[in-house]
Amino acid sequence: MSSEAPVSSTRPYLIRALHEWCADNGFSPYIAVQVDASVQVPMEFVKNGEIVLDVSMDATSGLRLGNDYIEFKARFGGVAREIIIPVSHVIAIYARENGQGMAFPAPPPAPVPAAVSSVPSVPSAPAEAAGVVASSAPASADAPSGPDTPGPDRPAGRPQLKRVK
Repeated sequence: MSSEAPVSSTRPYLIRALHEWCADNGFSPYIAVQVDASVQVPMEFVKNGEIVLDVSMDATSGLRLGNDYIEFKARFGGVAREIIIPVSHVIAIYARENGQGMAFPAPPPAPVPAAVSSVPSVPSAPAEAAGVVASSAPASADAPSGPDTPGPDRPAGRPQLKRVK
């Protein structure tokens, strides 16, 4: 009989490493989060049970990438909000500029707060207006940006992660 201690998850370490890689290379790290009752984010910005957040140093205040939780303050529509995300609910971290990053298995399904299912989807709205991206940077009214916004070098639709070998 061995009395081995349980091995901790690699997810928080990989998130921190990719966050640092993004910062070192001048990229904006974004995280995709599966939302349920254990996630503290502005529910009015959750779309299809997920939210994508800009976790760059410019977009957050007091960012803590812990082993169990990611915590920070960010502005949503000019209002500062406290964000708390269980690391187990981060389903991807990637660089906004090139899509390089890593995806993780989603946590087991849990009840989603009623506020999430009652928010109508706004398919034609820009990313910031639809609440897909939290950022403290001012959004230009004539040039919306974000992971779901088409651009000259970005196809329309959800961001795609690029495999790095």
